[in-house]
Amino acid sequence: MEGRADLTDADEPIQVAAIKQQSGKTFRPHHHIPHKRIIPITQESWVIISGCVKVMLYDLDNSILHEDVLEAGDISITLEGGHNYYFMQDSIIYEYKNGPFEGVENDKIFID
Repeated sequence: MEGRADLTDADEPIQVAAIKQQSGKTFRPHHHIPHKRIIPITQESWVIISGCVKVMLYDLDNSILHEDVLEAGDISITLEGGHNYYFMQDSIIYEYKNGPFEGVENDKIFID
């Protein structure tokens, strides 16, 4: 792969892409135009920097949809449904999600 590969659809509230370019490539400097956006759901992405993390992804009916083990360089993207992570080793992750965060009571429904 060279260039950009979108990992989420253009209409998703979180946009994730993989970009691979050769040394010396660039793009035009820019900033983004402010837009009022109505985002009906929190979506998030994790990038594993170091360590090892087991991810469990849940379907809309709270059944387990997929399980996987993520290591350094791996990414998880949660668009809908639920998720859980189990740290199998000491780990560092970067989490990306849309905000603002308005507190657990206004943001999360826990799966038992």
